Amino acid sequence: MSVFLFCDEKSTIFEFMKKMIFLLFALSALACNNDDDDDIICTQIDRITVGLNVKVKDAITNNYLGLGTTVTAKDGNYSETLVFLDRTVPVFAGAVEREGNYILRVSAEGYANYVSERIKVTSDGCNVIPQHVEVLLQPE
Repeated sequence: MSVFLFCDEKSTIFEFMKKMIFLLFALSALACNNDDDDDIICTQIDRITVGLNVKVKDAITNNYLGLGTTVTAKDGNYSETLVFLDRTVPVFAGAVEREGNYILRVSAEGYANYVSERIKVTSDGCNVIPQHVEVLLQPE
């Protein structure tokens, strides 16, 4: 009987190493298992998801509003000013990987303030599920 695990006299060192590497991968997969989420397999570990994506437009012209516009998300005692991303379609982004029940407050000079209904951001166990919101501000 051999001293090596999974190794008999007919095995080569190469075969032994293959078995050991397989065993290490199998053990590491078991060690990383989270018993709370047995049915969930997260495949994109490096992906960070934004929970709130808000587009703000002028209600009359339908033009996007960006700089000079403030979008704030509030969930209980938590409050966050969303970040403006100046893209082809400008968007305000926030609630990064944060579940919650948010109320949005949107303001811009020359427009009536806007307060949203509750927007629920949930998670699939790996990341938050993005909510896309379009706000139409009424000129004053």
